[in-house]
Amino acid sequence: MIHDSDTAPFDVDAESKRLALGLVTEAFAEGCLDGIDGDCMAQAALFAAFQELVATYGEDATARYAESLPERIRGGGFTTTLQH
Repeated sequence: MIHDSDTAPFDVDAESKRLALGLVTEAFAEGCLDGIDGDCMAQAALFAAFQELVATYGEDATARYAESLPERIRGGGFTTTLQH
């Protein structure tokens, strides 16, 4: 896949993202049911995700992507519950 400078290399179609998130969520739940701590599952999932991004896009592109995470986290980009 070729990306021009205006296209983020991490963009994929919404349906693929939805399906992938469902698979990861199921694997996460299975691990927790097997007694693995949720924090351990989260850390392993992050490691696996960044390992794949580095293998696919390289260290520099992945680091640039990771630089956007604090803003997205603070902005609620990963929050799925109501905040009071």
